[in-house]
Amino acid sequence: MQVETKRRNPKMSEPTLYSTLLIDGQLVAGEGLVEAIINPASGEVLTAIAEASLEQVEAAVQAAHRAFVGWSRTTPAQRATALLAIADAIEQNAEQLARLESLNCGKPLHLARQDDIPATADVFRFFAGAVRCQQGQLAGEYVPGHTSMVRRDPVGVVASIAPWNYPLMMAAWKIAPALAAGNTLVFKPSEHTPLSILALAPALAQILPPGVLNIVCGGGEGVGSQLVGHPRVRMVSLTGDIVTGQKILQSAARTLKRTHLELGGKAPVIVCNDADIEAVVEGIRTHGYYNAGQDCTAACRIYAQAGIHDRLVRELGDAVASISFARKKDSDNEIGPLISARQRDRVASFVERALGQPHIERVTGAAAHSGAGFYYQPTLLAGCKQSDEIVQREVFGPVVTVTRFDQLSQAVDWANDSEYGLASSVWTQNLDKAMQVAGRLQYGCTWINTHFMLASEMPHGGLKRSGYGKDLSSDSLQDYSVVRHIMARHGQQLD
Repeated sequence: MQVETKRRNPKMSEPTLYSTLLIDGQLVAGEGLVEAIINPASGEVLTAIAEASLEQVEAAVQAAHRAFVGWSRTTPAQRATALLAIADAIEQNAEQLARLESLNCGKPLHLARQDDIPATADVFRFFAGAVRCQQGQLAGEYVPGHTSMVRRDPVGVVASIAPWNYPLMMAAWKIAPALAAGNTLVFKPSEHTPLSILALAPALAQILPPGVLNIVCGGGEGVGSQLVGHPRVRMVSLTGDIVTGQKILQSAARTLKRTHLELGGKAPVIVCNDADIEAVVEGIRTHGYYNAGQDCTAACRIYAQAGIHDRLVRELGDAVASISFARKKDSDNEIGPLISARQRDRVASFVERALGQPHIERVTGAAAHSGAGFYYQPTLLAGCKQSDEIVQREVFGPVVTVTRFDQLSQAVDWANDSEYGLASSVWTQNLDKAMQVAGRLQYGCTWINTHFMLASEMPHGGLKRSGYGKDLSSDSLQDYSVVRHIMARHGQQLD
């Protein structure tokens, strides 16, 4: 397979082409059911997207299967050049992509510009470098008269299924490492938020050989299920909820597919008596409510030590009440709406049940916005107990709970008493204490005196029912590749 090394200046699609899928290098209209795409900030229809038909999904998988032979034999340098070209295309079309991300998700445009788009491009740039710097075991004679070496080879066709909270960035997390490792893909964006990746599809078609990356739209029960069950798909990568992950595991087991699952979280935030309370308030105000709380790592489950509990609740309540949303001027908004009316109502039902408990106090928020769009007020609930549903289950909305604790060991036990294991943080000015707590927390990531800081160089992934496999970092390259042992017997021995 020839991969052109010249960096190009590919163009994205015009607005009328946002509904085109990418199959075998060709932009084609979907032939399945037509679904409305809603702007969550207004509730209005943005456009309509025709899903891929079952025949088109089949064509996409077969195209990826054919392309794998050539793409898997390209050099790391060739694959890196393609990834860098994708990063260039994202940066060159940053404003258009940011606007689509803002319209499709409802998030403030200035946040899409400064956070989502730069982070997306950086992921492609990181993996372009990482694939050229892989390390492994030394080749050598581990059996007399035989030389062994270890290879890391691509898995094959990967079916990637992305969520709706960060559409383009989650696409990068899945596409970049899989391509870098030499796999080919069929990528399915969320049926709620396909616009940005579809707009990028023409540029991707110019950069990548036909069939290397295919993009099909549709729901999980139709398109998603066909991908997961397809015998030519060798690996399924999902970011979603636990129930979806369980379904994929059950289906993948029938054909022994590899799986890579990131299945949500309920991040505990342990705040000790000696913490810098101003920093805690600022951190939770930002990282508990960022993206309207629609983030698996959101700082949503606070354990506050008794000595600072009352002050933290008071000051955090004032801070949360000041978060701006649903304002006419986009730049005045700090958070956007929830993705759909259904998700808003789900969040509201969690809060309603929680406030039905006599020990739970509403500090601020706890109501849907009365105007247009699917907004929910930034909410802080205090007096929560470890056994409360609102503490145990992922709400995925702008809702943070506070639970009082006395002994630090108690807070660690409570933090670990969860089916989730994705992210956590501990806040204290005693570094020795922080390191001991971090060592005991059963979470894929633990931040100290901060929360929700991500770097492309560092792994992101969970434990327990939050899933397994790592996004970002060189560890992700290993997840998308397989270890092979090659051994050669020597011929006539030299004197």
